[in-house]
Amino acid sequence: MKDENTVVLTPEGYLELEQELNDLKLKKRPEVINALKYARSLGDLSENADYDAARNEQAQLESRIKELEYKLEHCEIVEHLDKNIANVGSTIVIEYEPGDSEEYKIVGSLEADPFNNKISNESPIGKAVIGHRAGETVSVESPNGSYDVLLKSVN
Repeated sequence: MKDENTVVLTPEGYLELEQELNDLKLKKRPEVINALKYARSLGDLSENADYDAARNEQAQLESRIKELEYKLEHCEIVEHLDKNIANVGSTIVIEYEPGDSEEYKIVGSLEADPFNNKISNESPIGKAVIGHRAGETVSVESPNGSYDVLLKSVN
């Protein structure tokens, strides 16, 4: 059951977050601890820029670890089961007008990366195509008004 705290992820997105969390805990955290130990060994902490920098880095690292743990605990992994219907995990090709088409992968908002053609299920195009099949024309509601696109393929 999804609520406003639930994070929608594809299986790939879940693995990426899990990998980042493991990297932060197993590699980055020990590096930061060693930097703190070294900075402390330099003496007076009140005027020690290395110590301040290491403490700031530690705070940012721990914050990111907590954020990732929360997202992984409160996520819904969406499996793309019906390959004929657009949903999170689908790769779609839409045609804006004849000869002008674009391929996108629909992902959860946390995974969205427009520069790599990964669009959020909460984006105007994502919302419009979810639940539709290849060959259907769908209306996209955008801040600049609505427009129609042809859903050419769904994989």
